[in-house]
Amino acid sequence: MKPSEIRALSAAEINAKVAELQNEAMNLRFQDVSGQLTDYSRVREVRRDIARMKTILREMELKSEGKA
Repeated sequence: MKPSEIRALSAAEINAKVAELQNEAMNLRFQDVSGQLTDYSRVREVRRDIARMKTILREMELKSEGKA
């Protein structure tokens, strides 16, 4: 997901997507351990999406603190 797409979402929506991606990451780890994982690049993609979303959430927090 692109940063511009993430910034268009509300904080609650971003948190929901982070939870969804964390669940997907857990499932991918299980698939890897059991030998069923075929697309290893998806693991990296999910981890980076989670990090990107958390970074943008933190930016939103800092921006709201500065205005308060």
